[in-house]
Amino acid sequence: MANERTLLPNKEPLDVTVIGGGVVGTAIGRELTRYRLHVALLEKEAEVGFGTSKANSGIIHGGHHAAPHTLKGKLEWAGNQRWDQLAAEIGFGFQRIGELTVARSDDEVRILDHLLGQGHDKGVPGLELWDRSRIRRAEPNLSDEIVAAVHAPTTAVVNPYEACLGLAENALRNGLHLFTDCSVQRLTQESGYWLIHTTRGTITSRVVINAAGLHADTIAALAGVPTFTIRPRKGEEYLLDKRLRGLVKRVIFPCPTPVSKGILIIPTYDGTLMIGPTAEDIPTKADLTTTIEGATRVFAAVKELAPGISERDCIAEFAGLRATVDGNDFLIGPSAKRGFFNVAGIQSPGLTAAPAIADLVIELLRDDGLAFVPKANFVAANPAPVHFATLSTEEQIALAAQDRRYGRIVCRCELVTEGEIVAAIDRGATTLDGIKFRTRAGMGRCQGGFCTGRCMTLLAAHQGKRLPAITKRGGNSWLVIPRLDDLTLASARGATGGDREDATL
Repeated sequence: MANERTLLPNKEPLDVTVIGGGVVGTAIGRELTRYRLHVALLEKEAEVGFGTSKANSGIIHGGHHAAPHTLKGKLEWAGNQRWDQLAAEIGFGFQRIGELTVARSDDEVRILDHLLGQGHDKGVPGLELWDRSRIRRAEPNLSDEIVAAVHAPTTAVVNPYEACLGLAENALRNGLHLFTDCSVQRLTQESGYWLIHTTRGTITSRVVINAAGLHADTIAALAGVPTFTIRPRKGEEYLLDKRLRGLVKRVIFPCPTPVSKGILIIPTYDGTLMIGPTAEDIPTKADLTTTIEGATRVFAAVKELAPGISERDCIAEFAGLRATVDGNDFLIGPSAKRGFFNVAGIQSPGLTAAPAIADLVIELLRDDGLAFVPKANFVAANPAPVHFATLSTEEQIALAAQDRRYGRIVCRCELVTEGEIVAAIDRGATTLDGIKFRTRAGMGRCQGGFCTGRCMTLLAAHQGKRLPAITKRGGNSWLVIPRLDDLTLASARGATGGDREDATL
């Protein structure tokens, strides 16, 4: 359309545009910025990582779960080995705590033997079959009914939302053009380039990477290659009080089923236990509800693994949707339309595989003829943010003396200071969830009961807005409404709401 706004005025066409700002999309975007390429990333939500990436189990799988002949199996172990360096460079919560996949019968022990074989075929180191006595010594709070387990020291836990935000932040430092609140409406081709028509304008790009998660089939259809369908699979997860910290020290898996790795016990990086997920195929991509049936199923399953867990310890619950395709494998590769590549069906172990998926995409684009010239000035690391709660008392005192904002506690449960929240806003947080995922403010036992108001006040002051304009996660997720007299005045003036400001990280 001749009168359509251009997202990047006075710019040459882009080399690559990534659609989708989840952990896979941001990993791809960051890898592309290592080279002398013009790259953009489009995300329909208010901030990156607000879809599936913020609602997954946060596990870096050990490398032995997926079959070696599948794309999942090939990329699971390759991705696993990349996370230590990524965490060191980007600066997100990451720790290799290991896992136990447990068996409670002879039939399940045979499944453990199969997992060991898969791991050995892929070269995963350190895998061992533990007997009952060794399990009891290592994890005394597990059920006496467990008779054997595969121990995988290569398994890790990660804060996936921190990783996603950090990857995008690093990509921005290296020249990425990021557009949030930016939904793709049409895709057309003209003179060898793709025209991506969005709610914020049009962008022109030689290559399009479809990493749109749950909506990857919609994007493919817009491009004229509707060759697959995304079927959402819902997983409910439940967070437990920190008083249970240490109940188990490793990620605990039951024996897997054909559609799921089962309901797990996960010691998160920050100390809370998380249990779940369920695995329910559903007809809609909008159903993020948790259910009584789901909670009953989750708690019943984990009590069979660790009897000390109780429903009374639950402090929060959420659901995420996995993007499955026929065959249950990843779908990664070129389409029938030149320059359009799909990165779809990325369910578990998609988080684990994300760095390896990014590497594979680079290879595919290189094979397609795109030139990859490394940048001499690529900056691999992000500045490390302050996490007040992890500092020693002496360091906390010194920091508060240097900047009084670090002496004012905003989130009591997680010991988050005003200084950390202001720093998160300066780094790009535009919503309450953006603050929460960068600082943990609102993630404790009271779930924001004490800190939400202060976080909103700080965000409103930074953005020059009134409190009713502040949202939880963008869109219409507002928490307060204007006073009646404000609404009446706005109506009298014919106002329809303030102009939407450009979103950053």
